[in-house]
Amino acid sequence: MRIDKRPFGRVCPPPSKSVSHRALICAALSGGGTVRFAADNTDTRMTLRCLAHLSAGYQREGNDISFFKGLSAPAAGTVFDCGESGSTLRFLIPLAAVFGVPVRFTGTGRLMERPLAPYVDCLAGRGMALRQEAGFAALTGRLTPGLFRLAGDVSSQFVTGLLFALPLLEGDSVIEMTTPLESRAYVALTLEALTAFGVSVENRAFGSFYIPGGQRYAPCEYIVEADYSAAAFFLAAGALGCDVACAGLKPDSTQGDRAFLEILKSCGASVDWLAPDTVKVTAERLRAVTVDVSEIPDLVPPLAALLCAGEGKSRIENAARLRIKESDRLQAVARELNRLGAKITEGADFLEIEGGAALKGGDCHAHNDHRIAMMVALASLLTTEPVTIDEPDCVQKSYPDFWKDFLTQRK
Repeated sequence: MRIDKRPFGRVCPPPSKSVSHRALICAALSGGGTVRFAADNTDTRMTLRCLAHLSAGYQREGNDISFFKGLSAPAAGTVFDCGESGSTLRFLIPLAAVFGVPVRFTGTGRLMERPLAPYVDCLAGRGMALRQEAGFAALTGRLTPGLFRLAGDVSSQFVTGLLFALPLLEGDSVIEMTTPLESRAYVALTLEALTAFGVSVENRAFGSFYIPGGQRYAPCEYIVEADYSAAAFFLAAGALGCDVACAGLKPDSTQGDRAFLEILKSCGASVDWLAPDTVKVTAERLRAVTVDVSEIPDLVPPLAALLCAGEGKSRIENAARLRIKESDRLQAVARELNRLGAKITEGADFLEIEGGAALKGGDCHAHNDHRIAMMVALASLLTTEPVTIDEPDCVQKSYPDFWKDFLTQRK
């Protein structure tokens, strides 16, 4: 596909995928909750499909999803196909374990290559076993309460999965982090959803979590806010000269990727709120910065494209976890931007970017990774020659209307 237009005007990013996953699971557990403005993409559809294997009953009206039946034990041998959704896989493994029925989880793309070892290790002493096979993860046993030790530098999704399941058990539990928790903003989103649905968790400064057992999820109406991870591509487009504003954003959002607004300011951009939920970014000149992305890994693709325009040498640090995303995202970012003429050096956990010069254009690969495809679109704003990309439809994973929103004005 040729990328021959640029964004213009008012863009409404989709509802947050991260918030939607969490709200849908809590609403299903309540047996009567409603999620308004739920994200509709391939990942959230996988979560709904897997919840249906746990007998969840729901109806959809537009982007509102109402549950009328709670979760119950799946049939023995049920296969939960999670597609390419790491959130679906890691969030639902502990929930399935609550019922004590042997089941299997599978997926497509690189999903089953992504780490499950934290569950394998911490669940083994709590009444269950998780065994990874070729293309499958087999779950046996029933989850029991107690102490769960997890490393914090792999994925916060393991913490979230346990936080959903442990309140349902008869006894109390503690999740203890053995290393500092990264991406803690995602756990904050989980705690926010749990609170809304009547579940109590004591957060001990993100170093441990005390979860009383015997709790019940209470139905509520939960409104999903717009996605800062998706908005980042259009916020960066504003800094690169596009006349575009993002609507529907919550200024005080718990989403960690809201930090992109501060990063833009540090690069020399102006961030202006035109309305309580609408923000516009402009810039006359961008400068190089160093950014620690351990808490905001999903921002690396738009950030790397943006920094190609920053004068001087920029550095993106603590990014090793990007190697276990839908693609080896650290490698893919460097490879595709260099293909367009950028000067990026890839390290084990960092990128160094020599910015300030125009890119030349060319043919790019999406690596079947939605964020790489969107990054290439953003980088096309800096090129002197046309840009094409394969697999444009991979954006369905998180932002089905991305190309409609991005390709609105000819260069």
